[in-house]
Amino acid sequence: MASFKEAENNPETPSSPKKIYKDPDDGRQRFLLELEFVQCLANPTYIHYLAQNRYFEDEAFIGYLKYLLYWQRPEYMKFIMYPHCLYFLELLQNANFRNAMAHPGNKELAHRQQFFFWKNYRNNRLKHILPRPLPEPAAAPPAPAPPPPLPVQPVPPVPAATLGMLAASGAVPSPMPYGMPTGSAFGKSDIRSSGSERRKRKKEV
Repeated sequence: MASFKEAENNPETPSSPKKIYKDPDDGRQRFLLELEFVQCLANPTYIHYLAQNRYFEDEAFIGYLKYLLYWQRPEYMKFIMYPHCLYFLELLQNANFRNAMAHPGNKELAHRQQFFFWKNYRNNRLKHILPRPLPEPAAAPPAPAPPPPLPVQPVPPVPAATLGMLAASGAVPSPMPYGMPTGSAFGKSDIRSSGSERRKRKKEV
């Protein structure tokens, strides 16, 4: 009895633990709501709407954005269908970005850059992922075929009777067709002697 009264008079005595709130559906509804809100941050127009309605001026809302950073962990990231929301969630931790998104021009700029990313990122990434084929060595041009050999015309054989006549007369054809060999059987004709003979014949006639 005395110990009970001492506990009541002593405020430092630890009290009984408070009951921890537990979701009736084991947090499923909360998980889906936070997942939907985080993925809405992938839309620059929605961020512009939050900035226009001064949600970013509420300290409780800024603390909620910091709390939502747990979606960057791998066990939660696999449920996200729009990964741009994680990039914008990280940018929203900066006060300068939150203030800039209140202007329509910055909202349009972010939306335009997001469109260009969707348009070109896949093609640019495939250029670095897919292996490039090795360049084929240039084939050397084929060597030209040698010209066909000219056909050799067979020389007709010389009859044996002709060879016998040449041997008997002693006039053997020269091995050099364009020159007269020394000691040729053909005599040289003198132009002056032939001219004097013509004059003599005229006088006799």
